[in-house]
Amino acid sequence: MTFNDRIFGILMIVLAVAYGWGTTQFNEPFGGTEAVGPETFPRLLAAVLALSSLYMIVRPDPDNAWPWSRTGIELIVAVVVLILYAALLQPLGFIISTTLAVGTLCWRMGSHPVKAYVTGAISGVVVYLLFNFALDLALPLGLLSFLEVS
Repeated sequence: MTFNDRIFGILMIVLAVAYGWGTTQFNEPFGGTEAVGPETFPRLLAAVLALSSLYMIVRPDPDNAWPWSRTGIELIVAVVVLILYAALLQPLGFIISTTLAVGTLCWRMGSHPVKAYVTGAISGVVVYLLFNFALDLALPLGLLSFLEVS
């Protein structure tokens, strides 16, 4: 039933527009406008969500039955992990939260637990370094704030 995909696509476009509009509400950074500011990444996400939603509306999946098997359970686990990731980002910090989230998701997809969490740790550190030093966008360190360089 392609009707479900189209309804979901419309709801996701509404979310993308609301999310994109939310990026216009960010305060201007100290020192004036920057080429890459706090709104850049969320705007990219809003654009990707909108384009994906349009594709879902135009070309819905002909067989979109909800997978109430192991796949369905894994999807629910992934959503819970991402909600916890968002909730723990400030208190634990980006690196620890990303290590836990990526590690858990890799493990749930079949990776050996040690390899999964090593992958999560490497991902967290690399993305933190890219955002902090290459893009000059600060991410929270949380529990690792003692590592902060002035």
